[in-house]
Amino acid sequence: MQEILTLLFSLGDARPAKTIPNWERAPWLEQIYCREALRDTETPRLLTTHLPAHVLAPALQRSKAKVIYVARNPKDVAVSFYHFHHLAKFLPDPSSFDAFLTQFLEGTVHYGSWFDHVKGWLGQRHLLDILYITYEELHQNLRGTAQRLSNFLGCPLAPGTLAALEQHCSFSAMRDNAMANYSLIPAEIMDHSQGRFMRKGEGERGWGRWGTAGAAALTPHALCATGVVGDWRSHFSPEQNALFNRRYQEEMGDTELPSQWPMA
Repeated sequence: MQEILTLLFSLGDARPAKTIPNWERAPWLEQIYCREALRDTETPRLLTTHLPAHVLAPALQRSKAKVIYVARNPKDVAVSFYHFHHLAKFLPDPSSFDAFLTQFLEGTVHYGSWFDHVKGWLGQRHLLDILYITYEELHQNLRGTAQRLSNFLGCPLAPGTLAALEQHCSFSAMRDNAMANYSLIPAEIMDHSQGRFMRKGEGERGWGRWGTAGAAALTPHALCATGVVGDWRSHFSPEQNALFNRRYQEEMGDTELPSQWPMA
């Protein structure tokens, strides 16, 4: 989303996305550097955050901010977040995937419960100027999603912007762009020896289906996100999948979601 919005606001000019790290173009609100990064930034400003609604929404309700909320299939979120724990030195060792999945379902991971996070921001639909997007939509229909974003932001699509989006915002392009793949993050923050933040390809997967004990050998390149929709199927055991489905139904069964994810 950071890359898409950068290109929308630059009218398709990819130079900012290729020369400025995304954490400077769209700084993380919860990071200490955010205020300084915004000091000389011209409007419209882009901000990124994982903060839950109960923390941030009250301030947004008093502002003119437009909010774009990106949600993803929680099973893919759990797998991706597990990988990220092996890279991020500021996060605890996730232990086995089975143990991490239990914490994820209990909401005892960083930023808390996925279920509460999604329901919290859905509850702001009548209080904020907010657009809900899913990761799957971005993956399956980039052009259509870009048009929705353009309409929401009042930022007309300039000639050539869609072509630039398709070229620059593909997973492979972002994976190879040092301004987007987090390879410039200092080693004291991210352990790059554990793998790349973004990687893709069957030959790079390196690990099979996890059993309930999580007893599988990890290879360094296997600890990064693939960007694949539905990649959780390569990692969940039948027991883990059944457990997750029960919890999902308990938490989200009565929730009106803008999009449904295939949970089977």
